[in-house]
Formats: sequence, C-alpha cells, structure tokens
Amino acid sequence: MSEASALLSSNDVEDGNNYPKPKKKITMDEMLEKYCGDFGWWQLRHLVLTSLAWMLEGIHTMVMIFADREPVWCCSTSHCGSSLCDLEPGSWEWSGGTGSSTMSEFGLICGDKFKVGLVQSIFFAGCMIGAGVVGHLSDSKLGRKGSLAMVCILNAIFGILTAFSSNYWTYALLRFLSGFSAGGTGLCAFVLGTEPIGQSWRGVAGMSTFYFFSIGIATVSAIAYFFQSWRSLYIASSIPSLIFVISVLPFLHESPRWCLVRGKVDEAMKIMQKIATSNGKQRIPNGVVLALDSEVNDDNNNITDLTPTSIAMLEPYTKEALNGSILDVLRFPITRIRLILAAGSNFFCSVVYYGLSLNAVNLGTNLYLNVALNAIAEMPAYFLTALVLDRLGRKPLGVGTMWFSGIFCLAGSLMKGEGAWKVVRMVCGVLGIFGMAGTYNLLFVYSMELFPTVVRNAALGCATQAIHMGAILAPIIVVLGGGIPFLVFGICGIAGGFLVLYLPETLNRPLYDTMEGLQEAEAKPAMVA
Repeated sequence: MSEASALLSSNDVEDGNNYPKPKKKITMDEMLEKYCGDFGWWQLRHLVLTSLAWMLEGIHTMVMIFADREPVWCCSTSHCGSSLCDLEPGSWEWSGGTGSSTMSEFGLICGDKFKVGLVQSIFFAGCMIGAGVVGHLSDSKLGRKGSLAMVCILNAIFGILTAFSSNYWTYALLRFLSGFSAGGTGLCAFVLGTEPIGQSWRGVAGMSTFYFFSIGIATVSAIAYFFQSWRSLYIASSIPSLIFVISVLPFLHESPRWCLVRGKVDEAMKIMQKIATSNGKQRIPNGVVLALDSEVNDDNNNITDLTPTSIAMLEPYTKEALNGSILDVLRFPITRIRLILAAGSNFFCSVVYYGLSLNAVNLGTNLYLNVALNAIAEMPAYFLTALVLDRLGRKPLGVGTMWFSGIFCLAGSLMKGEGAWKVVRMVCGVLGIFGMAGTYNLLFVYSMELFPTVVRNAALGCATQAIHMGAILAPIIVVLGGGIPFLVFGICGIAGGFLVLYLPETLNRPLYDTMEGLQEAEAKPAMVA
C-alpha cells in the first residue's frame, strides 16, 4: 500500500461525506518519543542482538596478534646467541614447532620480518575498501540487515579458508578478503542497532555496543590460549560467525529509518507498531503517518480540504526511494566539512587504538594476559564516557579522551624497556588504550549523528575507511619498536583532539533523514540571528 492509499483509507473517512480526515505527518524521532518509546524492551533486545556482530569484528581483527606472533625458540647446540639472525641454520628450533604461528611456518624472520606487519596492513586495507563498499550497499538496495548478513557469512568463509593457506602470499590474499568483510561488520551492526532508538537514549545506547567489541578481543585471547596452532585458531575463531548467522540474524528487523528513506512507508509503520506493542504502548493512532523530515518541515503538513480532483493529485505522495552516495556528502559544504573533520579524527584515533593493541608484542610480558587486560581496560572507558556523554556533550568528551590518551603515550615514550620501567611503560599503554577506547566508540556515535539517514552509512563508511587507513599504518609503526611507537601515538592523539574541536555539537539534536532537512535545521539559527 502506498502512502496515498494509506492517506485515503476508508477507516479515516469522516461520517457523512467522502472527504478524508486530515493526516498528521511526523518524523521518526517524534513517533518514537510520543507513541513507541525512546528505549524500551524492543530496542534493548534488538540492540543486544545486533551488537553481537561487534564481538565478531573484534575476534576477526585481533586474531592476527596471536596467529602472527613470534613463538619461543631455543638453541639446539651449545653455541647460542641472543638473536636468531646471528645463528647458523640448524643451530636453533622453534619450541612449539613450525605450525604455532605464521612467522614460524612461513619463515618471517630477520630480513622477512617486515612481512608480518605487511600482512596486517593488508588486512586493514581490505577493511578500508570493504567499509566503503558495504556502507554504500547498506544505504541502497541491500539495506542494513541484508548487508550485515552478507559480511557475517563472508567472515566465516574467508576465516576458514585462511586456515588452509599454503604459502605467505595466499595467506595475505585471504587476510585481505577477511578484512573486506570484517570492515563492514561493525558499521552495519552499529547503524542497524541504534537507528530505531529515540534521541534521548541514542548516545548511551550507541556507546554500549562497543562492550561487545572488547568482549570479542578478550574472547579471541581465550581461544588462542587453547588453540596454539595458527591454523586451528583461524577455524575456531570463524565458528562464532556461523553461529550468529544461524541463530541471531533471523530474529533481527530491518531499520525503520532505512525503510522510510527507501519509500517503504508501510513496512516502516509495521516495525514502529511492533516497537510500540513490545514496549507496552498503545496502538499508534490511524491519523499519524511517518514522513521524512524535509516533508514535515513543509508548510502543507496536514492534508486537508481534499476534493475529488485533489485526491487524484495525492499520487505524488507515493514514496520513491531516496538514493544518496558519498558524492552527495561531498557536494554540500556542510557535510563536506564534517566528513573531512570526522575522517581525520577517526584516522588519528585508529593509529593510536590499533597501534597500542598490536604493540603488546613489544612489551615483553605475557601476550595472552596483556591482550586480555587491554580489552578489560576498554570497558571502564565505555562506561565512564557513556555516563557523562549526555552531560558534557560529544565534542568536549572527544577532545578530552584523545588528549588523555596522547599524554600517556608521550609519557610511555620516555620510559625504558627494561626492568621496572617495562611495567611502567605497559601501564602507560593500558591507560592510553583506556582513553582512546572511549574516543573510538564516541566517534562512532558522533559520526552517525553528523549525517542524515540518506547518506549516513556512506559517510560512516568513509569515516570507517579512515579508521582502517590508520590501522594500516599502525603495524608499520609497531615494527619500529622501542619508544618510537609511543611517541607517534602520542602525537596522533593530540592532533586528533584538535580536529574534534572544529566539529559541531550534536547533543540533543535529532537524526535528520535528508540533506534538505539537515540544511533547513542548520539554517534556522542563522535566520533567527
């Protein structure tokens, strides 16, 4: 049924004449606030189920820390040195055998050690490309749910195939493909989970999704502890994606905002009615219709005084799918500037976040424990940022967390990697990742609120591409070793904070549907002035 049909439903015709009752058009945020509930049981269940996909992304991303690690080695002769490169072939061996990691099996030592960082960068290059492609597909015909289903299936397939790599370059290719699918997983899950949530709860709910990413990192640390072979590790870490596709995806709904923008008004209304019913609200009145913000802003909000002639003219109200792309974001100055600033701040955040995570191999402490501690350190950051998000606002919190992390990274660069100083440097790294974890999920919420629905996933996809560009650089910085990584991470944290300073505050602002709606809303203060 088109909107025109809905407007002229026989149930809505006034008694004694053939003229329909007026229809009130309202935005998605207004309907959630007045009739469905900003955040009830339906949204909570939907958010938890979709956020499980973040756990999958954490697993597929951080599995490289263990699969590509340098195993323990020992001398097989009495003449032993401190470096493998100083020893004769056959005078040493890997303690756990050659199959414990890709480094030992593919001989990525001495002159070929750079290939460890290279394959990790290749993975993030796949993430960067995948985020852009999946972001576009999610905004267009596939939708949020369809795109999420696609990337989760690909995650499982490519992850299992990686375990059967016969050589380094096959391994690198399959890691690229894994990155392609993993790059869009969290993006789709985040937008699908938060779009049906009302304005008053959207920030806190969005921040809570990243708990699952940290749980995924801690989970892969536990999986790696029990599956010491890198091949069995990749198979074991791919199974959760299969479980998600089979047991979780069937219970997810498509985003009603995407349905509305794509012209599927009836489907959007059905989902909104399910939300209202599950949240214990009364049925949405027949006289209320969902509409895009650009339509609601029109002076002809109520359709009244209809004659047979004007009824025939109602057909243009039948919704046509609105399409948006990254070109539309760049075409408008307001979104173009926002995209540049959001991409830049996400880039610097990523360099620090992934750099500190991967730098665990350089700290000389227990790898499994260190990765788990980093994951646990992120959770208080999520809680504290969510606690003050709606009090301080997005901008002050973003600047503060980035500078907090940057300061501790700079402090870590001054510490020696020996004795007690090694522990102090590890503490600086944990505090650095604590601050940047708060920034990482804050920027997702912030970036989502900066752009309208019609281009939201395309813009978020571009910001996610910037995240993966930073992640591509991070392994290369980590390979440098010593205090240099901490110095670079500190500079990036400070620089990112300065970029966030120039972004507009989005606290208590609605999620706009169209570019026109955003422009009209931003123009109002200037008109009043």
